[in-house]
Amino acid sequence: MIRPRPPLDAAILGRAFRALDALLPRPVTLVVGGGTAMMLAYGLPVRTTDVDAYPVSGSLDDLAEQIREVARAVGLASDWLNPHFETFAHVLPTDYGSRLRPLFAGERLRVTALGVEDLLVMKCFAGREKDVGHARALLRRQPDLSLVERRLEELAARGVRGAADAADFLDDIREGA
Repeated sequence: MIRPRPPLDAAILGRAFRALDALLPRPVTLVVGGGTAMMLAYGLPVRTTDVDAYPVSGSLDDLAEQIREVARAVGLASDWLNPHFETFAHVLPTDYGSRLRPLFAGERLRVTALGVEDLLVMKCFAGREKDVGHARALLRRQPDLSLVERRLEELAARGVRGAADAADFLDDIREGA
């Protein structure tokens, strides 16, 4: 029988980040997106069971042993920290780093969250039913929509797969917000 994963919260994530910081052999900066970024950086009430993140340099595979050790120590799933959203990082504007928000700073671990605009771009590309509520919550944070629209237009002009659907998703959530 597969047990459902309990949702993560700020306290659990704080313990996990501190434990990972203590185990790292070198400095690592993580960029976090998805529900964790929405919850920790923007105080949005989302339920998430994992941390969608990728390191600024290297790969989470380089940290697999430490990630599993933290999972055991804190009582998390072995993939509590995963790079799933990295496959969509190509849709982020080149200047997304200027909007990163700090979430955690330890001795070796630094965790940052995507800016509201960049999270919105990612949510538009994901375009799932659960992303509708998330995207509307991000709209209430009053992002610079010209930045989001400009990025979606650039990607559509370059023929990036899904860009037109992402733009339609943004239009739909704006109308329903």
